[in-house]
Parts: sequence; C-alpha cells; structure tokens
Amino acid sequence: MLTLKNVTKSYQVGDFMQNALNGVSLSFRKQEFVAILGPSGSGKTTLLNMVGGLDRYDSGDLIIEGKSTLHFDDNDWDAYRNHAVGFIFQSYNLITHTSVLANVELGMTLSGLSHEDRTARALEVLEGVGLKDHVYKKPNQLSGGQMQRVAIARAIANNPDIVMADEPTGAIDSETSAQIMALIQEIAKNKLVIMVTHDEALAHKYADRVVKLKDGEVIEDSNPYSDAQEVQGSLLLKKTSMAFKQALKLSFNNLRTKKFRTLITAFAGSIGIIGVAMVLALANGLNNEIDDLERSTLAQFPLQIDPFPIDIEAAQGNFGPPGPQMDDGGFVEFPEAREVYPFEATVSENQHINVITQDYLSFLDTLDPDLYFEINAEYDVRMPLLLREAESQFRGVDQGGGGVDFEPTVTSEEFLSQSYDVIDGRLPDNANELLLVVDQANRLNIRFFEALGLSFEVESYSFDTLYDLELYTFLPNDYYLENADTGRFIPSGDYESIVQAGDGIPLRIVGVARESADSLAGFIDQGIKYHPDLEELYIDAAKTSDIALAQAESSISVITGRELSEQQKVGVLRQLGYDDTPTQILIYPVDFNAKTEIRNALDAYNEPLPDDEQIIYTDLAALVTDLTGDLINGVSYVLIAFSSISLLVSSIMIGIITYVSVLERTKEIGILRSLGARKKDVSRVFNAETTIIGFTAGLIGVGIAFILTFPLNLLIESLVDGIDGLAQLSFLAAISLVLISVFLTFVAGLIPSRIAANKHPVEALRVE
Repeated sequence: MLTLKNVTKSYQVGDFMQNALNGVSLSFRKQEFVAILGPSGSGKTTLLNMVGGLDRYDSGDLIIEGKSTLHFDDNDWDAYRNHAVGFIFQSYNLITHTSVLANVELGMTLSGLSHEDRTARALEVLEGVGLKDHVYKKPNQLSGGQMQRVAIARAIANNPDIVMADEPTGAIDSETSAQIMALIQEIAKNKLVIMVTHDEALAHKYADRVVKLKDGEVIEDSNPYSDAQEVQGSLLLKKTSMAFKQALKLSFNNLRTKKFRTLITAFAGSIGIIGVAMVLALANGLNNEIDDLERSTLAQFPLQIDPFPIDIEAAQGNFGPPGPQMDDGGFVEFPEAREVYPFEATVSENQHINVITQDYLSFLDTLDPDLYFEINAEYDVRMPLLLREAESQFRGVDQGGGGVDFEPTVTSEEFLSQSYDVIDGRLPDNANELLLVVDQANRLNIRFFEALGLSFEVESYSFDTLYDLELYTFLPNDYYLENADTGRFIPSGDYESIVQAGDGIPLRIVGVARESADSLAGFIDQGIKYHPDLEELYIDAAKTSDIALAQAESSISVITGRELSEQQKVGVLRQLGYDDTPTQILIYPVDFNAKTEIRNALDAYNEPLPDDEQIIYTDLAALVTDLTGDLINGVSYVLIAFSSISLLVSSIMIGIITYVSVLERTKEIGILRSLGARKKDVSRVFNAETTIIGFTAGLIGVGIAFILTFPLNLLIESLVDGIDGLAQLSFLAAISLVLISVFLTFVAGLIPSRIAANKHPVEALRVE
C-alpha cells in the first residue's frame, strides 16, 4: 500500500550538508509490523517522518495506495496525516491542558465527526488500551505507561491504515514496554505498523519484518516486498478542518491553566476600553440631557418662518466689486487702496427667500389646533406710541433699542405660563390693553424709563404708577397730515384734539409678567407688549390711509423726501401697514411630539414644490441642540482618540503575549500538525485565544466603566445642580466596545498566529 522510490532527503546545517536519506526504495504491505533499525544518524526517524507526511522528500517519490505524492499540496498532506496515519511518539506528545478523552478525540475533530460519534469512539479505544477509568484525568496525572497508552489510543482512534511508532518504549520501564509492544503487535494484525527503534532484540521479538538503515541507505530487509501496485489515483482523502468552536475550547483550556496571567492581560487590555466607555457614557448622558431639554422646555420654542431663513453659507455675506472679493478657496481678499466703497446690501445669490403666500396662510389654518398654542403672523408695522403726560401734553415714546420695546405678545395664557409668571394683573384681552414684561428681578433697562420721561434715578416704581400711564396710538390718517406746500407727511402734533374727537386709541397696562426661574431664554423681550388685535386694527386702517396710498405711488419717501430703492420702498410700505404680508410667522407647539407633527406637515407642504417656491422654516431649538450635540460629539471624538492610544498599546501588548503563547505551545502546534491540522487550523487556535482575551478585556472594561459611573455621577451632582445620573453607558455602546475589543485583539494576534501556523511540524515536535 505504500512505496518509496529512490527517496532522498538532506539538511543544511550551517555550511555542512547532511544526507539523511540517500536513494531509499522500500515497499510496505497493508498489514505488517515493520521495525526499522539503525544507529543514530542513520536516517530512520527521517524515514518515519517522510512516510508519515511530517516532512517532505527532496527527490524520488512516495506512492500511497498507488497514488504518487509528487504533486501533493499542504492540504493533501494534512488530510493524509489525519485519515491515513496515526503517530505514537517516544515522549507521548500529549496536550497537557486537556483531558485524556479530549486528547484522543482531537484527531477526530479534524475529520468532521460529530461530538457523539467521536466521544463514543474515544471511549471505545481507551477501554481497549485499559484506560476506561482515567478518561477525565489530565495527562500529568498518569504514569508513563498510561500516557503511552493514551498516545496509542489517539493514534488508532481515527482508524488509520498506517501507525507510525517512534521509539514507543524509550521512556518507560521494561515491564511496561512489554505491555506496550504487545498492544502494538495486536494493532499490526490489521494495519501497517512502522516502528523505529534502536533495540534490536525488541524488533526481532515483535516485528514481522526488520529493515536496517545505515548512512541513509537500506542495508538489510528481512522480509522484502516487491509486488507493489502502482495504479494511479486510488487514494481518496477527505480534507481536514477544525471548527472554531474546537479552537475556542483548546484555547480556553490553555488559558485556564494560566488564569492569573490571562486576567492581568485582559485587565491591561481593558484600560483603553474603560477610557472610551467613560467618554461615551458622559457624551450619551449630555446628549440625553439635551434631548430632554428639547423635549421639555425647548419643545415650545416656536417654529419660525422668516423671509430669509437661517443659511450658514449666506451668512458669509455677499460682497460685490470693487470691495473685498472671494478667491477660489473662499477666502476674502481685502483691497489695498485707502478707499471706502458704498454698496447696497443685497441678499446672497445662494440665500433662500421665503415668499409667504395666501395659499400658505390658508394651509396653516388647516393645521390641527390641538398641536399648537398659537400661530402668530408678525408684521413690520411701526405704530406710533405716545404718552399723555398732562392735558394737551403728549410725549413721543422711542421704540426698540432706543427706548421701549413695543411689540405684539403671545396671548395664550397656557403658553406664557411655561416660561412666564403673571405676577400682577392679567393678560391683555383686547386691542386697548398692554402687558408689561420685566426680568426675574423685576427690572427694566434705564432707557425704558427715559423713553417714558420717568427718572431712572428713582429706586423703584410701583405697579400702580405704571398702570396709571396714559398711552396712546393713532391711526395713520389721524397721526399723519400732508403738508400742502411740500407734499410730505408729518405728525399732526394736535393729539389732544384727536383724543377729544374719540379717534385716538387709548392703551393701558393691565398686567405685569416676569420671566420664570426655570425659563431658558424668554420668548418675548422685556418691555410693553400689545394685543395682536391692535396691530390688525392699525393695518386695516393703514391700507386706505392717505400716507400709505401716496407712498405706494411714489419712489420718494413721503416722510423724508429721500429717494427710495425698490427694496427700501417695500420696507417703508410695510412699516406704514400698507403691505400686510407677514414678515414672520411663529408657530408655538404644545409639546415635542406636536412639534414633530407640525414639522412633518410643513415638510409635506413643501414636498411637491420646486426648491425656490418652498417655505423653509427654522427650528431654533433643534438648531441649538444640534449644534450643542455636534460640539459634544466633536469633543467626545477627540477624547476617544486619546483614549484609543491605550487601546492600541494594549493591543500590541496582547500581540506580544500571544507570541509568547506561541513559543510556549510550540509542541502543541507540532501535535496538531501531526494529527492533520492545517496551517489555518493552527492559526485559528491562536486567533481563538486572542478572541477570548479580547472578549474578557471588553467585559472587564465595560463592567469597570459601568461601576465608575456611579461615583462620577455623585461628583457631577455635587458640582452641578439639577443634573442627576449624567453618565449613562448605553447597552449598544457596551456591546460595541466588547466587539471592538475582540476585533483589536484578534488583529493584534494575526501575526503571532501566522508565525505559529508556519512552524515546521517536525521542528515543533522536538521542542521541550
């Protein structure tokens, strides 16, 4: 069944070439016990390794079952060793960190047998060699003879056709030797057994055939066989493969014997995971706080529809010649001339312009009123505000930054209660009533008092003093009079007559509101706020007023006489109330979910429209939280990058530890290869080891990080009021970190595992 034809093998030792086999030709029967004798260096062990597929010949041919091995690749030799050959070594070569049963099963795991089948077979052969009661012991718990019996059981467990025995009695006493030889002799009754020994008496006593070697050549054969069949292709070998589960089991058993080192390595590998996990926990907690803030307080920030929605790109400005120009890189090139360039501010070409139409206003009317407190359409109208200081004495009140903020207010008491407390009086409910808004300390800017002619040096004013203020506004036709000579319109000045005629609109402060302690920003500024009905009343009157109609027909300002551009004219008409196109629409949602529904409705309106006709809304709350979230994420990424340095260092360390393990388990590598394990199977064993270490490191890191969040949260709570349980490591982040740890350690172990796979099986078996 097996023939060697002129096989040669030599080894290079420094500058010296050692010829181990020199044209050896031998044929072996299917059932015989062949003993190979010879002095040290005669080539007998090399011949055994060659026939067993552990080593390769330089020239000649090895024919197995009529099939030449000249073109065998690594996988073919692995399959041959697993299915056709069983090895019995002088030093037993058992894997010490697994049980006797597992040692015997190991070769069968590479053959693809089921767990039940290989366990049954292993128990059967162990019973046959007299070790039924020792199956769950470790090899180091057995005597030398018992360990050799385990080796014999492992050699025959896969039912090979050939059994190779290399000095099988060299490490045991004579009595045990006789028992082992009798056992091998029994095996040879239906198999080919090739035994290498230096004991000539032992060989002649038990072997059917004795072959003597000297200087790499056959010098004697007691029972030569020359009728070998050379029919090509009759050898069929199933490819071997080790399941990753088995590799995990082998590695786990090895690591279990080095518990302390494994735990120290895993802990070192977990340090980077701890750092990253803590950063993620803080970032997650901060983002959750922001989300909670948006869902609660910020949820009721209005959705804004402005003529020019926020556009970061447009914020860069629209510089036109001959002033500063943008170069190709987007950088401003400033002019060197000592000159100043007049220009008209225009909208950037890239700036989207919202054109609010009546169709859009009608669409807003269809929104579910349960989703919002109010929808306020704001206009750019400037109503005059005057204070009646005494009979026939009126004082014009400066508005805006120069005095009193005179603006419409939100009338929803439910909405105002979210951020404001009405501390006195009530909210306005008609066009003649006003609301005074103060800050949390009941303060107003001194310009407010200056505009009303009140001394700001007085320590305080009672609410009643402010309630008693006689404030008025006047409709355009009452307030503006046309000068017949110039054609310009000027304030009447005779306000008392207008009031006496009943045409003035008296205004009274009926309540005081204060920003609540937990308010974040203030939806309305401090100052005097009027009911929206007042603005509607004024606009209705302004559309047909003399001043508005005159301005609509002229490109010259009917108040100042200055030339107006088209854009300026539109602005003036809006201030006069003639153009009633809303300059801003504010939608106040009742809560976060309602805001989401409103946004979905606004998006649905825009969907069928071309880009330039869409109405773009601005969600300042979402913008703020997004920017804050981006900032937190950016900082988190930087911190994670620094923490990842320790991950890299620990991964390198694990790679070094794995290489040490390769050195420690070199003999195990040789054993696995002798049993038919492929190179990739050996790699898989060490990859499994790094996987276990990485998984353990990930679990330790995530566990320690989770525990550390408790004292960290206590520290944060002591430093920041209102923050409870900030650091929160999410389950998804924890799982991801464990997987990252596994991946990094797996990658770190690739080079050591490849080194292990490339070890020569014969050299690996020689390592002690």
